[in-house]
Amino acid sequence: MDVHELEILLLIGSAVLIAAVLAVRVSVTAGLPSLLVYLALGLMLGSSGAGIDFSDADLALALGYAGLVLILAEGGLTTPWGDVRPSLGLGVVLATLGSMVSIVVVSVGAHYLLDLRWELAVLLAAVLTPTDAAAVFSVLRTVPLRKSVSGTLEVESGLNDAPIVVLVVAISAGTIEADGPWAFTGMIVFELVVGAVIGLLVGFGAARLLRSLALPASGLYPLVVISFTVLAFGSAAFVHASGFAAVYLAALVLGNTELPHRRATRSFVEGVGWLAQIGLFVMLGLLATPDTFEDWHVWTGLAAGGLLTFVARPLSIVSSAIWFRRSWREQVFLGWAGLRGAVPIILATIPLAADVEGANDLFNIVFVAVVVYTLVQAAPLGRLARWCGVTTEDPRDIEIEAAPLERVHADLLQVRVTRGSKLAGVEVGELRLPEPASVTLVVRDEKPFVPSRTTRLRHGDEMLVVAPRGVRTATEDRLRAVGKSGRLAGWGQDD
Repeated sequence: MDVHELEILLLIGSAVLIAAVLAVRVSVTAGLPSLLVYLALGLMLGSSGAGIDFSDADLALALGYAGLVLILAEGGLTTPWGDVRPSLGLGVVLATLGSMVSIVVVSVGAHYLLDLRWELAVLLAAVLTPTDAAAVFSVLRTVPLRKSVSGTLEVESGLNDAPIVVLVVAISAGTIEADGPWAFTGMIVFELVVGAVIGLLVGFGAARLLRSLALPASGLYPLVVISFTVLAFGSAAFVHASGFAAVYLAALVLGNTELPHRRATRSFVEGVGWLAQIGLFVMLGLLATPDTFEDWHVWTGLAAGGLLTFVARPLSIVSSAIWFRRSWREQVFLGWAGLRGAVPIILATIPLAADVEGANDLFNIVFVAVVVYTLVQAAPLGRLARWCGVTTEDPRDIEIEAAPLERVHADLLQVRVTRGSKLAGVEVGELRLPEPASVTLVVRDEKPFVPSRTTRLRHGDEMLVVAPRGVRTATEDRLRAVGKSGRLAGWGQDD
């Protein structure tokens, strides 16, 4: 690539990125996943549109993996542990047992009903099975879900990529036939367990290191945090373990660690996640060539998507939720909310890169199924959530950001009184923060002032609280308790 080609690439790339960012608002207002807009942009720029020829399956697979790493990192870093902990069991069962049920049902149906040979039928079932959190939450961004539901979807979408990737790679490479099913099962267990261990080790090690350091610029914290998550992926992949399990768990640990500048880090990784989604979906749109779609690709994609959506997914939910106490309405919503996004299309590039017979047909079928059924499922998802009673109106109590004050061995906490928080109406003196923590400044209507003990807090206020390291945790616990229960929180108990 010479300088002139680089200039053209930057011109087109920046224009596409701006259009994609502006399209987010349109897609959210319409209640549709942003991925469909990005795919449409890719199709318009591709060989069937503006004429940009992109057919390198190996490059698409490599870029797809890179995009998935960043999307999983963003998902883990922005997921509160308290939201996923109650749903961890069901999410893990859905990602394993539920995926297995879905693969069996769709592969049998694809072979006997759609007349696909077994290799292609199992590949089709495997690549269509994983759910995509990016697709789900782009639709539900304005619909507050109960933690039990959102946590289940987060855990499932964060963990089900790992075993499916192993399965698709093994089938595409002929590993199962060569080594046998037992060796393949052992390989899956090894990759998942070792990947999870590496992710947890990197996450906890990075958290301990970052808590003991004070970096010279706040902008370095987001960079080093997301770099550690990528390090977890690379370390696991280097020893042939599951990098996807590693990156998600490392990100989940770091995202729930009290690190400096958490809000800045969260904003940065959300931007990186959006950038990865945009680049990924536009690239997949470029890779697709609708001119090569045949009628049987469309009908097979519609049939396979229908089999997955109306038969396999409900069966996987029922077989997994039977071990947990979940209402039938919640199960209905979980079944319908299993949207497919970039993950199935990326997985469909693995057989393409491996030159599996019929891989082009498989990619076209998967592309049709993803686009059509994302539209079908996304449109009523918000209304279905309210009908199933899985929405909540519970607001966040407070938002806390921290920055280190190394010379006095303390942290500066930036606390925002969010809408619905019971901190509103409480006087500063009634906070009863542990000594010697204190509220040093309040910002109200963009005007700072030093509060007195009788200053009454309001919604939208931001407080600056200086908390020595020894009482920081107790200070945050006290602020959250008042935010949830008001001035009488902990009355008569030891704070």
